Amino acid sequence: MTRSAILGLSAAIAAAGLAGCSAQDGRMPANRNVCLPFPAAATTTTTTTTTANGQAAAPAVAAPMAADPAASVEDCLHRWGYALAASTDDANQAAAAAVAACGPAIARWNQAALAPAEGEGGGGPIQAPSLLTGQETTPLNEHYLFAQGRALFYVVQARAGKCAAPPLTNGALTGVAY
Repeated sequence: MTRSAILGLSAAIAAAGLAGCSAQDGRMPANRNVCLPFPAAATTTTTTTTTANGQAAAPAVAAPMAADPAASVEDCLHRWGYALAASTDDANQAAAAAVAACGPAIARWNQAALAPAEGEGGGGPIQAPSLLTGQETTPLNEHYLFAQGRALFYVVQARAGKCAAPPLTNGALTGVAY
């Protein structure tokens, strides 16, 4: 083979490879297998109330997971992470917004962590070494770090899989306890 034939063949192979990349804008195609489903609508009951000014208030949700504040936080972060993933903001900003939207659920989880168990006295934040870093921490700090990490995970997951956002009812996410 001549040198010009080898160069021509190399250029053709490179062009074919680049053409394949440009079809996806340099990104991998979406993998919908990474998307997590939302709990079925049958697992929640929603009621809508009207405020004093006549506008519909956010729907009240009674979910079976209400007994487990950590599960409520997880579900809230999942829903808000997927809902906000479509924004053009950086993934960290979208995740921070999801954590902010789930603030009431995180506060309930923190409140449950501070309540003394039956038969125990005291309560309050306990300082102990983190199981991940070894640094002194409290349950409240660990809850916040967990929420930040999970929110970022859900935003990135939703973007990678081009996952559908959860349904809305009266402009609020369906299934999220506010």
